[in-house]
Amino acid sequence: MLVKSLESLRQEAAAAGAGTLKRSLNGVSLIALGIGVIIGAGLFSLTGLAAANHAGPAVTLSFVVAAVGCAFSALCYAEFAALVPVAGSAYTYSYATMGELFAWIIGWDLVLEYSVGAATVAISWSQYLLKFLGKYGLHLPPRLVMSPFETATLADGSVVHGYVNLPAILVVLAITAVIIRGTAGSAWFNALVVALKVAVVLVFIALGWKYIDPANYHPFIPANTGTFGEFGWSGILRGAGVIFFVFIGFDIVATMAQETKDPQRNMPIGILGSLAVCTVLFVLFGYVLTGLANYTEFKNSAAPVAIAIEKTPYAWLSGAIILAILVGYTSVILVDLLGQSRVFFAMSKDGLLPPAFSRLHPTWRTPVQSNLLLGAFIALFAGFVPITVVGEMVSIGTLLAFVMVCLGVLIMRRTNPDAPRSFRTPWVPLVPILGILTCLVMMASLPWETWLRLAVWLALGLAIYFGYGKKHSVLGRQARGEGSPSE
Repeated sequence: MLVKSLESLRQEAAAAGAGTLKRSLNGVSLIALGIGVIIGAGLFSLTGLAAANHAGPAVTLSFVVAAVGCAFSALCYAEFAALVPVAGSAYTYSYATMGELFAWIIGWDLVLEYSVGAATVAISWSQYLLKFLGKYGLHLPPRLVMSPFETATLADGSVVHGYVNLPAILVVLAITAVIIRGTAGSAWFNALVVALKVAVVLVFIALGWKYIDPANYHPFIPANTGTFGEFGWSGILRGAGVIFFVFIGFDIVATMAQETKDPQRNMPIGILGSLAVCTVLFVLFGYVLTGLANYTEFKNSAAPVAIAIEKTPYAWLSGAIILAILVGYTSVILVDLLGQSRVFFAMSKDGLLPPAFSRLHPTWRTPVQSNLLLGAFIALFAGFVPITVVGEMVSIGTLLAFVMVCLGVLIMRRTNPDAPRSFRTPWVPLVPILGILTCLVMMASLPWETWLRLAVWLALGLAIYFGYGKKHSVLGRQARGEGSPSE
């Protein structure tokens, strides 16, 4: 099994000029960081769909189930971050602990998570844009704002099929162009976006609370239709699997282990504290959302906040809230595009993908070819696939990555028992096993079509690995005594 040594990772970090990270974060700052990262686009798009299609008003319970799975996985992720002393994702961590094949699987899975995540946000961005333009009497042709698999009923009662979600494509391509030029946004802009996202959630809860119609909560758990995942308790589980996308981002907190004071104490505070705060906010958000409007009104809508706010006297505020959501979505798409290109870049540097994907532009110093390929791929997804499909793909991809992370902790404790860890997952093997089981239950609750798409994606990835990556792997060539792969 080809495994990267911790020493080689230290040398890579030194060669990149990373140096030693300063330990400056405490528990409170980690909680604040986590809240800013976790509150993202999924909350404003998938909550309504999960309620309309699976859980009804009990979507609040779906949030709790998803949060429990996140808590177990986050603790395991933190140990990865503390064990491998360089900045990086689960791809890098698994390369150092479970070997090249597992690293490839997780890396390929992360590409799915970031890429399809960006597509999900872009589709929701498009629907909120339509709501915003509609307030000023501006309307785009229905066929150009839906995928070919979606329909819309016009004012005259006629039903039209979509051709392409053009706004979703354009926003992905525009942000790709920005990333290629190397402009990722200044710190003050990112801070503003985080503040806007948190403010939207708080304002929505505060203003909507007193206009809740209790009749919308009956029944709180709609009766199952006879199909698994369509309401009832199985619907709550499937809802948890769908909205798991909402919690994506907490792993950023885990990667801060090397910059945290007293990580044994503060990492659990930061991870579990931010998850706890966000879970409370998400439960309140879901409660107000399904209280303002009947859950059936959110069917096929990726802009549920716009629907719910119209039920209050503050409809005039809807435009400002939607504008804030659009700004927040834009930053989320940018971060997702950066994240997936970074994973592609790392895999290319390791020889698992062609060197073109790690070749930097001489002026902009960005991996242009990676950005162009992945930008086009994501734009096509956003333009031609419904949000329910891409949202479920993100969730199952993320859940699989978390299962691998939890499994990795169990493997590391056997293969690297004496490696220095500034943070150790508590109650091993109980916590990793519970994390694996919780994530597997949520994965099992997702539709079989989603599993099929994941299987196809992984099969494609394994074909690329065995057809190209294994032969050109830098670590593999070194083990075989071969020279560096040719450009």
